[in-house]
Amino acid sequence: MFISFEGIDGSGKSTQARRLAQSLREGGAEVVLTREPGGSPGAEEIRKLLVEGGGERWSPETELLLFTAARRDHVERLIRPALARKATVITDRFADSSRVYQGLARAENRLLVEDLHRLVIGIEPDLTFVIDIAPDISLARGTLRGGAEDRFESLGLEFQQRLRRGFLDLAAELPDRLRIIDGSGTEDEVAARVLAALP
Repeated sequence: MFISFEGIDGSGKSTQARRLAQSLREGGAEVVLTREPGGSPGAEEIRKLLVEGGGERWSPETELLLFTAARRDHVERLIRPALARKATVITDRFADSSRVYQGLARAENRLLVEDLHRLVIGIEPDLTFVIDIAPDISLARGTLRGGAEDRFESLGLEFQQRLRRGFLDLAAELPDRLRIIDGSGTEDEVAARVLAALP
């Protein structure tokens, strides 16, 4: 399977991606855990451009092109080879992030996002978990986490609220693939909800 985790910054999706990978490995599966932007050497180089620096460092269109370039390298060098050998791939973010961040919250570029995805990426996860949490809680978590990768958090609470609405709307649009997971409570409680939502 190809599984992605999505959600606003600080929602806990990275933790839950790691937890699911661990659970599946304990069950004997080969699991490749990866992330976006990043996951391959070239994509990790592009990541630095995208997640560090000022919030308005790039226009939404330039940002989308950089994300798409990173995603293409990631798919070519890591995701497709892993799926070809029948491994399960779990990624912390994939194309749905571009649909919401660059296609809705940063600008209304959804058609451009879809065209680029169709022409350059051409693959979707089998299943996507959207970890849903209140934006004020997620923003506080991101601030506590610190570090240099805070470009999107620096855009503020209203931006995080737009992101949350975008992910919820996308889940309503694509109910066969996207599952909303309540991100409140302990890590164990959220992990149990994820496992319960597996097919």
